[in-house]
Amino acid sequence: MAEIAIKDTSLKEVQIEALCVMRIAKHATQTFPTPATGFLVGMDINSQLQVTNTFPFPAAVPDASTTQDQYYQADAASLAAAAPRAKSNVGYQAEMIKMVKEVNVDAQGVGWYISANMGNFVSQNFIENQFFFQRAVDEKTVALVFDVSRTSQGSLSLKAYRLSPSFVTAYKEGKFTTESLQKSNLRYQDILVELPVQVHNSHLLTAFLHQIPSQPPEKTALDFPTSLSELSHDPNISSNPLAPNLDSLDLSIDPFLEKTCDLLLDSIENHQIEQNNAQYYQRSLAREQAKIQQWQQKRKQENVLRAQQKQPALSEDEWQKLFKLPQEPSRLESLLVGRQVEQYARQVDGFSAVVSGKMFGVKGNLLPGELA
Repeated sequence: MAEIAIKDTSLKEVQIEALCVMRIAKHATQTFPTPATGFLVGMDINSQLQVTNTFPFPAAVPDASTTQDQYYQADAASLAAAAPRAKSNVGYQAEMIKMVKEVNVDAQGVGWYISANMGNFVSQNFIENQFFFQRAVDEKTVALVFDVSRTSQGSLSLKAYRLSPSFVTAYKEGKFTTESLQKSNLRYQDILVELPVQVHNSHLLTAFLHQIPSQPPEKTALDFPTSLSELSHDPNISSNPLAPNLDSLDLSIDPFLEKTCDLLLDSIENHQIEQNNAQYYQRSLAREQAKIQQWQQKRKQENVLRAQQKQPALSEDEWQKLFKLPQEPSRLESLLVGRQVEQYARQVDGFSAVVSGKMFGVKGNLLPGELA
């Protein structure tokens, strides 16, 4: 009997149109520093998810029960981050997809996007939004994270994430206690799964970019530039739209390295706070358990005396009414903070690698007495 091959339908790659990247970048820069969120439309082909269209979510507003004073006290960033799962935006998605179907283009919801600042996106809102899209069994959705600060320096920072199957299972159960985490072996590294992102251009656009005419230099012999700033202001180079980015030759330390280190320290402090809360719970639990043991020993001694006096024994389970064990706090926030610390550490590693490479490249000029 011939074996039937099971087709792997898991996502392994995300392909996004260049026009969609421009739309996301425009929306993110307009709302910066408030997070920008939007809906992704496209289609899935085997293990590849293609994003062919995007549209932003309307600005989220509090519920009708919220008073005017509470409205002004509401955090605009939290409202914007929670926009993808708002009831009003769910209906807005359905209406937009209906209109897209009428013009006969891709009309499959493939996820959502959010803008970030210095990689600060791992939060409770992000997890709830992605779980909202990923809760179905046969879904194929991703969360695109566009970093405005990194992209402003000339390098596109666009990454795609999905929740891991193990984390989705734990999130459905809603139990993030120490016992459940040890049983499922869930770590902060297992929260998100990153997928490679490929920016796609149509063949007509690619042919147009290769055919952009460039003016030849006016002089046959070009003078050697005296500095990098003079080279970057050369009209013969700056007029060419396909010229390389000369800012990458700057030898100054990346200004974002210091800011990322500050954010890393803040995340480590938040992680320490979560650890202190967990230790406080353990101490409170140990005190209550010690009280319960003392009460049980005392009750056993009373029952021994009552047995000698031929009296009925007292119940030894009465401690459940007299003592109340403290409830263990959720460890989800601790996992998210740990994942955010890892994100900042990766960014510091990337910044340091680029700066170190530049320094080694110009070592001969920095240290004239030594050979490069």
